[in-house]
Amino acid sequence: MEIELSSLYGQDIYTDRGVYVGKIEDVSVDIKEKRISGLAVRDINPNAFDVGKRKGVIIPYRWVTAIGDIVLIKHVRRRIVEKEEEEGGREREKKK
Repeated sequence: MEIELSSLYGQDIYTDRGVYVGKIEDVSVDIKEKRISGLAVRDINPNAFDVGKRKGVIIPYRWVTAIGDIVLIKHVRRRIVEKEEEEGGREREKKK
């Protein structure tokens, strides 16, 4: 599938569960591999990602499931929370 990179700028991103993520601000391209490697997203919905004080995130392009009037990605909130809980548990174990 071919797409023009300029067509991605400003598009809304949603998860496959319908959660608004943000807007595409930039596209990261791997020149050697001749492929898109990630999407820089701004105006992040805090219900989609816990970004803290950061203004945006880079979404790995492998998470993209569809591109049309909007961009759909795999739903990832649960994975991020689980990863943080695992890391928090490891830190508590180290302190013991």
